[in-house]
Amino acid sequence: MYKIAVFIPESHLDEVKQALFDAGAGRIGNYDQCCWQVKGQGQFRALEGSDPFLGQCGELEQVEEYKVELVCEDALLIAALTAMKEAHPYEEPAYDVYLLEDL
Repeated sequence: MYKIAVFIPESHLDEVKQALFDAGAGRIGNYDQCCWQVKGQGQFRALEGSDPFLGQCGELEQVEEYKVELVCEDALLIAALTAMKEAHPYEEPAYDVYLLEDL
């Protein structure tokens, strides 16, 4: 089992979560569409050669984003990450993947 943590702009929160759920992520036992989310502020500066969804190249951009965490079975990880990237508006989505140990 893995945990996926992804930062999503508020405008695309439901769309990206649904893509992950449709790929099978967020299932715990007899429950589905399970996740944890918190609102925060992200920032980035797009460099030359980028095609930013928000802001302008060379300028610091701050945006309201949600950090969403959800679990994903091993066999579904690649499909879930692919679905997340396809639904996410950012050219380079920020996300982490953690291997979970069963203790």
